[in-house]
Amino acid sequence: MAQEIVKQEAKIPSIGGRFGGGGNRFAPGAKPKNAKATLIRIIKIYMRWAKTIFLAMFLTVFSSVISVAIPYFIGKTFNTFHITAHTVETKILLELLAIIVILYSVNWILTWMNGMIMLKVSQKLVFTLRSEFFDKMQRLPLKFYDTRSHGDTMSRITNDVDNISSTIAQTTTQLISSVLTLLGSFIVMITLNIPLTFVVLLCVPLVVMLTKMIASRSRVYFKSQQQNLGLLNGVIEENILGLKMVKAFGKQQDILKQFREINESLNESSSNAQIWSGYMMPLMNVINNFIFAVVAIAGGVLSVGYGLAVGTVVSFLSYSKQFSQPLNAVAGMFNTIQSALAGAERVFEILDYEEEPADDKDAIPMEYPRGEVTFENVYFSYNPSAPILKDVSFHVGAGEVVALVGETGAGKTTIVNLLTRFYDTDAGRILIDQVPIMKVKRNSLRKCFSVVLQDTCLFTGTIMDNIRYSRTDATEEQVIQAAKIARAHDFIDKLPKGYYTKVSGATDNLSQGQRQLIAIARAVLCDSPILILDEATSSVDTKTEKDIQRALLNLMKNRTSFLIAHRLSTIRDADNIMVIGDGRILESGNHKELMAKKGRYFNMVISQMGRLPEIN
Repeated sequence: MAQEIVKQEAKIPSIGGRFGGGGNRFAPGAKPKNAKATLIRIIKIYMRWAKTIFLAMFLTVFSSVISVAIPYFIGKTFNTFHITAHTVETKILLELLAIIVILYSVNWILTWMNGMIMLKVSQKLVFTLRSEFFDKMQRLPLKFYDTRSHGDTMSRITNDVDNISSTIAQTTTQLISSVLTLLGSFIVMITLNIPLTFVVLLCVPLVVMLTKMIASRSRVYFKSQQQNLGLLNGVIEENILGLKMVKAFGKQQDILKQFREINESLNESSSNAQIWSGYMMPLMNVINNFIFAVVAIAGGVLSVGYGLAVGTVVSFLSYSKQFSQPLNAVAGMFNTIQSALAGAERVFEILDYEEEPADDKDAIPMEYPRGEVTFENVYFSYNPSAPILKDVSFHVGAGEVVALVGETGAGKTTIVNLLTRFYDTDAGRILIDQVPIMKVKRNSLRKCFSVVLQDTCLFTGTIMDNIRYSRTDATEEQVIQAAKIARAHDFIDKLPKGYYTKVSGATDNLSQGQRQLIAIARAVLCDSPILILDEATSSVDTKTEKDIQRALLNLMKNRTSFLIAHRLSTIRDADNIMVIGDGRILESGNHKELMAKKGRYFNMVISQMGRLPEIN
């Protein structure tokens, strides 16, 4: 069937954010609510590739050991020079130089291999999370989409998943490497010389103080930058979608002013964020050079006064440079990891969202449905404090045409939502062919319906693909015949590529009326026993509407049809017209009967026509 989502009339206000948050939605400082549980869950996902991960860990450990060993051997090379004796232990020097070259080469190879491995794991993680996320979206109830911003959901499957993979994958090995480098360097330095070790350790409080000071300042500006970026993208999105209205009301200058103000705020916050974060490396270099100088002076004193080997001093000079880099990396990774975990929580929130209830174990497929529909004492509400339907009961015989009328928000579309099980009742029963729909397999149930909505949904592809969406096995001749019945063939045939013209839901290469005709052709091709027309002719002109109505008369033969419409011309020929109001069925009967009652329906017709119509 054409499984288009029927929109509820009494929507709950959206609680999601606007789409277009601008890349990474989590500025430094965004913190997860439960970092430990989220991190454990991410680790469990990574463990699906445990062998590959452990290989990367092994390479990281090996690479860290080599990084720690290189300064040690560099120091040893200087000890082969005997200044007082004017001699050089050439053989040992060449051996040490060869070892250093080998260590650098092996370390480069290990780093390259490790990067490739983690990159592959990272991409596998993205693929897996996105696949699971999208699969989850197919199982979520309609309530989820009606109460959340679509843009926010899209941002989670794109930005947040990317944030998890790129951040976690990169920082995992980097964090391990940094910790091992720090630990290994400290152990080697302690074994070489304790006083110089404490001189090198002076960089630890300096780096911590510097990182804390800069991070506290830059975090505020980064957060403001992301907020302004989201606002800017929101203005751009609204301007593109509503460009016709902007031009129609001459609001270009107002939009430009709004854009300029937000852009200036973004420029200011971005500049401040980059300036403060830019202080990090220059000041780190100052600390590194300061420690380097102190180590050189202290090493010189110890070498001259206490006989410390020159090679040991050289090793410490290398370690002083090497020691502060991991400290800076660890400090910088903290906020990044926090942001990634916050993004992971947003992704897991959707993955953990309650799905549509599973079919009952004894659920049966609906075979050869006739289309008889019964509502028995049905109650329903989107929000418990605001009930939509209250004790609604009615019976529709197979092949009958029923029109649902009433004010906006009365519950007309809600009845259709319940019938198709996009929502489940709070109380009461709904039956098709005397079988409760709760006892019918959901996929089988929805094949009973052909749906045409007011807001037409076209998918990216050809017109042929869109009409065939309801029956993928339909032949080209069947598609063309369905289009002819829907009065869509003439305009499709005049297009440059006919039925193979490309369309999408986001472009305006077809008018709203033409798009609706395609949707009607899709419903015709579906050939289901129950037809649902929700304002199906609201976007077409009067002549086209009459043509469609004539086509629909043929389509509705031997089919149970539910018409939701406001136009009198659409509903007056229905077998039964039900007036919905205050959550109940206020009146029911055919057009002549209801006009004779001079009740709610009569008043609606008078207000629409402006005069008393003839009662045939």
